[in-house]
Amino acid sequence: MKVILLQNVPGVGKLGETKEVADGYGRNFLLPKGLALLATPAALKAVEARLQADRQKPQQVTTELSKFAQELQGFPLTFTAKVAAHDRIYGSIREVHIAREISHLTGVDIDKGSVELAEPIRQLGSYEVTLRLAKDIVTTVKVSVEEAKEQSG
Repeated sequence: MKVILLQNVPGVGKLGETKEVADGYGRNFLLPKGLALLATPAALKAVEARLQADRQKPQQVTTELSKFAQELQGFPLTFTAKVAAHDRIYGSIREVHIAREISHLTGVDIDKGSVELAEPIRQLGSYEVTLRLAKDIVTTVKVSVEEAKEQSG
């Protein structure tokens, strides 16, 4: 029986390959579990179209991330915090805070692992923070930490 593999199957083949398998194995295991399709001309065209689309997805995602990285370049973020002595703030500004603020302002989910911060920010001032959106897509944002104004009343 000739089948087209829809997933990698150990000992049989990889996604998209056309393989000759035993009739019972194909009929009783591969086809019912959705691991393969019977190799017909229509199925071959459908699988090839699907594989082509899957190959183009990473390029599209990379392009979108590059555009987003350019938009974020130098993006200003401002945090306010209570201040103790010597411009030191109570608590700290961490990766999760920066990622959450970018996500809130842009509407795009940023993982805290994308934020590269050597150590948490514990002082008032301005900082350049690196974001690694993908393996080779890197940008920086400007983080300002200001003193929280006391509210009276």
